[in-house]
Amino acid sequence: MSFQVQKIKTKKQIEAFHRLPERLYKDNAWYRPPFRFEVENVFDPKKNERFEKGGECERFLVSFKDHVVGRFALFTDPEKDERYDPKLGGIGFIEMENRTGIAETIVDFAKQWHQKRGYAGFRGPINFGENDNFWGILIDGFNNHNVYGMLYHHTYYEDLMESTSPEKFDDLYMYQLQMDQPLPERLVKITDRLKSRENVEVRPIDKKNLYRDGELIRQVYNRAFSDQIIEEREEEFIGISEQTIQQMIKKLKPVLMPETSPIVFVDGEPASFLVSVPDLHEISAKTNGKLKWWQLPKMVGFKKRAEKFRPLAFGTDPKYRGRGLEALVFIEGAQWTRKHYPNLKVLEGGFVSEKNWIMRRSLEAFGCEIAKTYRVYKWMVD
Repeated sequence: MSFQVQKIKTKKQIEAFHRLPERLYKDNAWYRPPFRFEVENVFDPKKNERFEKGGECERFLVSFKDHVVGRFALFTDPEKDERYDPKLGGIGFIEMENRTGIAETIVDFAKQWHQKRGYAGFRGPINFGENDNFWGILIDGFNNHNVYGMLYHHTYYEDLMESTSPEKFDDLYMYQLQMDQPLPERLVKITDRLKSRENVEVRPIDKKNLYRDGELIRQVYNRAFSDQIIEEREEEFIGISEQTIQQMIKKLKPVLMPETSPIVFVDGEPASFLVSVPDLHEISAKTNGKLKWWQLPKMVGFKKRAEKFRPLAFGTDPKYRGRGLEALVFIEGAQWTRKHYPNLKVLEGGFVSEKNWIMRRSLEAFGCEIAKTYRVYKWMVD
């Protein structure tokens, strides 16, 4: 087949970029679209600080006989890419019909694009920006709705991607916890013991002081992930900026559920935290990924209707590791959630690398089980 690749430049082409997955998944009961505005923010230099950091991002449509059959985006982000030796660019937001040769067309184009920019290869699907959203090709867990921030793919995507002879870069696991199952008694005892100490305080995020608490969380998060026990997980971590945390707070403020999001302080210093949000894809499924003013009433009372929620961030300051604080934020958050949001039936999150055996072991100790697997590949430029 002869495919044509076109760079997206017009509003009509942007519309086609979003219409393709709508068509591909229209009969799939498990697919839930991301919000269009969140995807568009990735490609907006005014909304995505990676452009300010020297990043470049372009997106493309793949056509066959003037019919759009695929899409993808390519990007370079020097601050992240140069942490790899040799440096690796990125590809993401891949959608495609089940056609022979379409994946090869996309990958060959991506190889040429990166080669012109002096890159030795690229990895993907990844996101141009946040490390916890829009990553990977779904390879396991198809009979389950994609949770907020994550994508869904047809089963044939894996075969099409494998046909391009990539290397596996990483597998990423989404863990689930059924909220009606008993919490591990050993961890509950650890939590009770820690709460009884005078120098330990645990409280919910304060919605009246979100920017203050957001800054505290940012500092703990950056310290936690810049000093990881597993060195491989530090490769791409560059820290959350003040600008990014403020944008996240502004976006998530209407749906934050304080009682699912504890912060632990030791001697008055922030030491550990867990931040969760309801699965907003339950709304996007009803609005086809759009959120116009006349659809805002669907948000009213949503936190009391949602059935699934996702932890977006979880971290402990390295100097407080090994003291049970991870158990404290997780168990306390679960207990508060059951009390204040009995409608929430499933916690889904984690988004943990297969290499991160410490986090995996911790989540499994809490009773979490792997629900989905997303795969990230690597291609080298010949």
